[in-house]
Amino acid sequence: MTARKIAFIGLGNMGGGMAANQAGAGHVVSAFDLSQAALDRARAAGCSPVASVAEAVKDVDVVITMLPAGPHVHQVYSEQIIGAAPSSALLLDCSTIDVETARKVAGLAKAAGYAFADAPVSGGTMAADAGTLAFMVGCDEADFARIETALEPMSRATFRAGDHGAGQAAKICNNMILGITMLGTCEAIALAEKLGLDPVKFFDIASKSSGQSWSVTTYYPWPGPVPTAPSNRNYDGGFATAMMLKDLKLAQDAAARAGAATPLGAQSEALFQLFDRLGYGGRDFSGILQMLRGRLDDLPKT
Repeated sequence: MTARKIAFIGLGNMGGGMAANQAGAGHVVSAFDLSQAALDRARAAGCSPVASVAEAVKDVDVVITMLPAGPHVHQVYSEQIIGAAPSSALLLDCSTIDVETARKVAGLAKAAGYAFADAPVSGGTMAADAGTLAFMVGCDEADFARIETALEPMSRATFRAGDHGAGQAAKICNNMILGITMLGTCEAIALAEKLGLDPVKFFDIASKSSGQSWSVTTYYPWPGPVPTAPSNRNYDGGFATAMMLKDLKLAQDAAARAGAATPLGAQSEALFQLFDRLGYGGRDFSGILQMLRGRLDDLPKT
């Protein structure tokens, strides 16, 4: 494997682990974030912290960004990356943002001679740390092999969803399914408990029956059956409720623009909005089980 020079911009809960995996694969990673603590963690993971985006992207082969929202992505690319990174650099935005902004940034990048992809991820912080994320890529078909290679140290699966913007469309649709199925799982557990059925025994049944889903078998929101699930850590870590709410809002905005009917998506957004406003935005989204059980006093606010 040929070592690449990589700029990694955005070292939060997801980006930090992703950058560490690039460094662990033997690549030279120039890392930038506004948080000094994040930069310190990146240094400990083998990255080289730098003082600015411009310094990070100088003379690199690949630029990877993991930023909070569409306005940040547009600003960083239009004002700090495009024109500062060499035109031969591959630009990969792994943030979860709206489809329109992804396409706008792609247009700016292509007009300046860059290969660009929107490449949002699925898998949460555990997968980011383990290098087992799933990437949903929107790009020119001719660029996909190069993109797949660049993402490989962070990925267990990389899919080309379609042209620019399709990666974001796939991500928000996928996470709408996740939000809906997690709520269904939590409602069923709360009902099982009320009916005198042990939620652990219910896992044994549902995980091998027609109620099976990722929310049951991989992320069961009741402690015990899935040792790696955040339910075993009082819903600490994992996929924050505020992040799930962000994705559901993006899905509802996209549905409104497209004229699509998403009633379950809308109800899911409303319930996670309530959970967030009650003070649990930093808890894993599966912690909404405690709200449905009427046991929020057992769950510390964030």
